[in-house]
Amino acid sequence: MRAAPPPRRVLVVDDSRAQRRVLAVWLRRWGYEVAEAASGAEALDLCRAAPFDIVLSDWVMPGMSGLDLCRAFRRLPQEGYGFFILLTSHSGKGEIARGLDVGADDFLAKPVDPDELRARLKAGARLVSMQRELAARNSQLGDTLAELRGVYGSLHRDLWEARRLQQALARDRQMDFGRATVSLLLRPSGQVGGDLVGCFPLGAGRVAFYAVDVSGHGVASGMMAARLAGMFSGAAPDGNPAFRPCPRAARRPPEEVAARLNRMVIEDMQVDQYLTCVYADADTASGAVSFVQAGHPHPLLLRASGTVRRVGAGGLPVGLIPGAGYERVRLRLREGDRLLLVSDGFTDCLSPDGTPLGEDGLARMVARHRNLAGCAFLDALLAGAEDFTGGRDIADDISAVLYEYGAEGA
Repeated sequence: MRAAPPPRRVLVVDDSRAQRRVLAVWLRRWGYEVAEAASGAEALDLCRAAPFDIVLSDWVMPGMSGLDLCRAFRRLPQEGYGFFILLTSHSGKGEIARGLDVGADDFLAKPVDPDELRARLKAGARLVSMQRELAARNSQLGDTLAELRGVYGSLHRDLWEARRLQQALARDRQMDFGRATVSLLLRPSGQVGGDLVGCFPLGAGRVAFYAVDVSGHGVASGMMAARLAGMFSGAAPDGNPAFRPCPRAARRPPEEVAARLNRMVIEDMQVDQYLTCVYADADTASGAVSFVQAGHPHPLLLRASGTVRRVGAGGLPVGLIPGAGYERVRLRLREGDRLLLVSDGFTDCLSPDGTPLGEDGLARMVARHRNLAGCAFLDALLAGAEDFTGGRDIADDISAVLYEYGAEGA
C-alpha cells in the first residue's frame, strides 16, 4: 500500500489571538498541521525556519501588513510553491489588484465563512500538489537529461574513434605495385560512413582494387563497410571472395567475385543494406584490366593523350536480387593511362542553386587536373567538389581509387 501523504502545513497570521484560534481549530479539524504567528515579522521567522504549504494572513495588521508579508514571503528562497491567502474586508478591484501584484493567490472576505475557507484551502492544496509533482518530474527529467548527455558524450567519442579506425582502412593512401600505382581517397560525410576503397595483391604481377558504397549512412553502414574491409584482405585469402578455397587459392574473375559477394550479403549476412561496387583485376605487366560494375558510377578511363571517357556495363547492386549476374569488362591500358573509380558522393554533390555536378561535370574536373598524379590528383578532385558546393557540407560520403599504369603512373 502507498503511504498516506503528510498533512499540509498551514501558517495562520493575525494580530487577533481569538481569530487565530478559531481558524486553527477549523484547520486542525480538517486535517491540517497548523502554526500561528501574531505578526508579519514573526511569520517570516517561522517561514525561514521551515516551509509552509499555505499561508493564511490577515491584510490589516500593525507593523507589517498582510500585503507586505506576502511581498516578503515571495522573496524567500523556497524549494516548492507556497499558496498565499489574504483575509480582508477590502473588496474593491484596486485592492485585489494590489494583492495579486505582490503575489497573493486568493482572497477571503472577513468574517470568514468556514465552508468557503475549506474550499479555498482544498484548491490551494491541489495547486501545491501539482507544483510539487511538476517539480519532481522536472528533477527526474533533469537527471535523465544529464544521463543522456553522458551517454551522448560517450557515443560521440566512440563514433569519432570509429571514424578514425575507418580512416585507417585507407591509411596507406598510395601503394606501388611495380609498373602500377594505386592511390586511395576516403572521406565520410558524417562521423562514420559506408564507403570503402582498397587494393590487395592477387599474386605475381597482379593486383585487385575496388570501390564500395554501402547503402544508407551511420553506424550500420560503417559496420558493414568494416566487415567488407576484413573480407577483402590479401592477408586472409581463405575468407576473401576474390579467391577460390584452398589448396591453391586461385583467384576468381571479377564477375564471380561480384556474384559470390551478392550471395554472401543475401544469404550469410542477412542485413537490410545493399551495396554498389566496382571490383577490378589488373595485370601490371601487360596493362590488361578486367572489372565488374555493380550499380556503382561508371569508371573513368584517362588516356595519356588527355582524353577522358566513361567505361563499364552498369549492372545490378550487390545484395538486392538473389542469383543476379554480372558482366566482365576488359580494357588494356598503355603507358601513362589511368583508371578512376569514384563514388556517387562526387556526382551527386550540389551547387548552391541545387544543380548536381553529374558525370559530365566530374569528367570536366578530371580533365582539368590531368597533369596531377596520385594522391595529389584525388585531393584536387575533392577540393573541386567542395568548391562546386560553394563551401557547404557535402551530404554523402566521398571515395575514389586511382589506378595508374606504366612508367609515368608509377
